[in-house]
Parts: sequence; C-alpha cells; structure tokens
Amino acid sequence: MCLRGTLLRAPNHRGTRRQRFVPCSSSHWTGRVRTADADLVARCKRGEPSAFEALYRQHSSRLYNLAYRMVGNAADAEDLLQEIFLLAHRKLGSFKGQSALGTWLYRLATNLCLDHLRSKAARTAQATSSIDEESPSGRRYDPAAPAVQPVMSIDLERAIARLPEVPCPPWWSIDYERGRVRFPLP
Repeated sequence: MCLRGTLLRAPNHRGTRRQRFVPCSSSHWTGRVRTADADLVARCKRGEPSAFEALYRQHSSRLYNLAYRMVGNAADAEDLLQEIFLLAHRKLGSFKGQSALGTWLYRLATNLCLDHLRSKAARTAQATSSIDEESPSGRRYDPAAPAVQPVMSIDLERAIARLPEVPCPPWWSIDYERGRVRFPLP
C-alpha cells in the first residue's frame, strides 16, 4: 500500500514543468472512509445512541442544505431533515455498504424531498381545482369574465327606472359630454 505517492514533473498550461504530488492509489483513503462507515452502521444497528448521534452530526448539515435547496423553505427543510433521519434509522438494516454512507443518506434525502414536492403539488392542484368547481349559488367562477356582469347592469337599469321623474327647469344647462349641470348665476 502506497501512503505517500510520487512527485512528478509534468508540464502545466504554460509549458513549464512543475512538480506535483500524485497519490499512488485512492483506494487507501476510500477504504478508510468505508471502514468508518461500516463501523458506524454496525454500531447503529446494535442500537448505540452515540453512534446515531455521530451519524447525525456528520451528515445533518449537508442533508439540511439539500432539503432547503430542493423545497426552498427553512421550516419544511427542518421537518424533512427529521423525516430523513427517521427513515434512515428504519432502513439502516437495508444499507448494503456498496456505496458510502453519505451517498446512501443523500439518495434517501433526495427521494424524500421529491415525494414532499409531489405531494405539495398534488395538494395545490386539488385546492385550485376546487376553485374551478361550481359555487353553491350554481354559478361557475370564470376569471376571464368582465368585471361588470350583465346581471349587475340589469339591476342598475331597474333601479334607475324606479326613480321618480323630476323635470329639469328650462334655465338649467345640461352638458352631456362633460357630465355636469350648470346653474345660471343670479
């Protein structure tokens, strides 16, 4: 197992040669992470509270950021973070160790956030469809209808027809274009 790596002289983008460190193998570091993940998962499966607390401390900020980016709401992201860790606690037995623990948790979180967004979209669609349904008066709501409905204009015409006729004295001057009445000055 190579822990150090080697120094190589390789040309950079300017054409000059510089030394850079090239590790021999990345499997050494990945092996350490996977071993730590496997140890943490084994401790969680045994029911050690400190192990799950360590799991939460390691991954909570990353998973919270994911949830917040996906749902766009801090309160929903916090609720989803709790649900993510509850689901992880329940499904920890199905973790096979083929990927890193963080990757598995990230996938659980993504799926949970997508489910949340789908259910939120379904609730929104259901709420808007109830607006489109007929109202209790039997009339259907139409947002494209003009502001003044024909029914209102008929009511206005009836109200005007009920007003008593008041003759205008001949000395009043009515200007219909400007909508005003002029009174002669004495």
